[in-house]
Amino acid sequence: MNALAALAAEAGLMPGYRDQTGRWHEAPEATVRAALAAMDLPAADEAEAAATLAALVAARQSRLLPEWAVVEAGRAAELAAGADGAWSLALEDGGAAGGRAEGGRLPLPPLPPGRHRLTLGRSLCWLIAAPARLAPPPRLWGVTLPLYGLPPEAAGGGLATYDDLALWAGVLARAGAAFVGINPVHAGFPEAPEAFSPYAPSHRRRYATRHVAAGEPPQPAGPLVDYAAAWAARKAALEAAFAAGGGAGPAFAGWRTRQGAALETFALHQALSERFGPWWTDWPEALRRPDSPEARAFARDHARRVAFHAWLQFRAEAGLAGAQAAARGAGMALGLYLDLAVGTHPAGAETWAERHLFARNVSLGAPPDDFAPEGQTWGVAPFSPRALVADGFAAFAATLAAQLRFAGVLRIDHILGFERAFWVPEAGAPSGLYVRMPRDALLAVARIEAARAGATLVGEDLGNIPEGLQAALAASGILGCRVAMFERDWATGGFRDSADWDAEVLASFATHDLPTWKGWRAGRDIDWRARLGRSSDPEAERLARAAEVARLDAVIGGSAGDAAALTRFLGRSAARLVALQIEDILGLEEQANLPGTVHEHPNWRRRLPLGAAALAADPRLAEAAAIMKSCGREGGRP
Repeated sequence: MNALAALAAEAGLMPGYRDQTGRWHEAPEATVRAALAAMDLPAADEAEAAATLAALVAARQSRLLPEWAVVEAGRAAELAAGADGAWSLALEDGGAAGGRAEGGRLPLPPLPPGRHRLTLGRSLCWLIAAPARLAPPPRLWGVTLPLYGLPPEAAGGGLATYDDLALWAGVLARAGAAFVGINPVHAGFPEAPEAFSPYAPSHRRRYATRHVAAGEPPQPAGPLVDYAAAWAARKAALEAAFAAGGGAGPAFAGWRTRQGAALETFALHQALSERFGPWWTDWPEALRRPDSPEARAFARDHARRVAFHAWLQFRAEAGLAGAQAAARGAGMALGLYLDLAVGTHPAGAETWAERHLFARNVSLGAPPDDFAPEGQTWGVAPFSPRALVADGFAAFAATLAAQLRFAGVLRIDHILGFERAFWVPEAGAPSGLYVRMPRDALLAVARIEAARAGATLVGEDLGNIPEGLQAALAASGILGCRVAMFERDWATGGFRDSADWDAEVLASFATHDLPTWKGWRAGRDIDWRARLGRSSDPEAERLARAAEVARLDAVIGGSAGDAAALTRFLGRSAARLVALQIEDILGLEEQANLPGTVHEHPNWRRRLPLGAAALAADPRLAEAAAIMKSCGREGGRP
């Protein structure tokens, strides 16, 4: 093994991967070097790779403790120690403990949940004390819907608000739904309204301000959202409210003080974006770091704008808290079902504030499969596993906690990345490779944060699933995802009966990246691919789809396109949670997002055809709720 290959193995890079057909794909050398560079491990040639490898191996061999370890909260444990001596433990809550390692054994007392700092000599071990397993939810059902697509009615304007979400949550709760699921509500790019994908956010620990109610005049509500016009009107109304004293008073001042430096850094980024553009990578060099003298001077000189952007976050948090309170107050057992994006935009506020945590010049993605034959590059920056460990998983924990503050259920997008993340170099390499992640540590941190919030976690485990991950999710009490159109015997093409699906999952017909029930049956996704020149034989695809539809109908019991039959099929599944998509309840054909497109398809822009009041009186919702009740699924508090 040459130095480059040995270094790659030491750093956790996988030499290749086996696709869903069993074919082996070797990681190209250029990709290996790019991935190492992304983790600050220089390996431009064999000599440099050998030197980097020697330093890594020496550091590992000098350690007296592992870099991290998982123990069960509340139970005594024992670690292996590389030497005898006194150890000390700094608990996350500020407490402390200590003892002595002897004979290669380091006994630990029962510990409270948290991420604790254990030291022995000069070695540091992040000790993650977590509950062994999260409590499972009862058999419940809910509805997923696009927040951006709700017709604005609670406070006017051209884009739905968190107040609108509260109205919809109340309607669905009274119908019997246990949760209402929405797209990610991470902070976006106010100065780039065209960058509206909820899965490429600016910061995952801050919230989308475009849904803050401002009371601006109503705008024409066409079938597609016009983000630029809607945000321009809303921002003007918010600025007027702030100027009229909206940011005054002790509530905001106290909240801002408690938020500390992290909020100030984010608000500074937003103020700088107004002056220099949305992408910090295009800013003057002196402003590309939040701690530079020039950035600090800008914060002093533009304190009012920094305060405005802090106030917008205050308002966004209040809006989300109000929506969750409305959902729970109306009787929902779980309330909001939020969604955590897998990565963050490489030129957004999160990477500007904490650049050291992210791998540089690579994007998260997925290798080729039947769903995306050319592979996928998502244009989002991944956490560096080395940086995550060095950080004590603090940023990861804070990212989870930020969403769990307002959620009874949290979906973790592409949880396959807990095991291994697929990195695609931005330039100069032909394909991507997998990077091993600290899976057990990430799962333990997730259990800690979910248990603190009393929430249920759902991991999106779709795609090229690494062996052992689903068993690890089940052991942690994290629900998987089961999508009806993928639940089949791939050898015969037949579909599995929903009664035979796994129990510890959330089940749905599709996802936001897939066609709706009606659209799937009609082949609308095939139509779109043909229109965009991305199908070599559309007629063959349509014939194959017709056969698939017939096979699923046979399992369902002859649905003939009846949405009620699909609802019953999902309701009687073994799954603990069932998510009905609002598009399927309303019989809509078009899907929210067509993967592989940006402007060619109206992604994340389609508006629903009716409002909350009309939905409350719609017999289709009542029928879906009655079916779920007949299947033994309740929506109220257990």
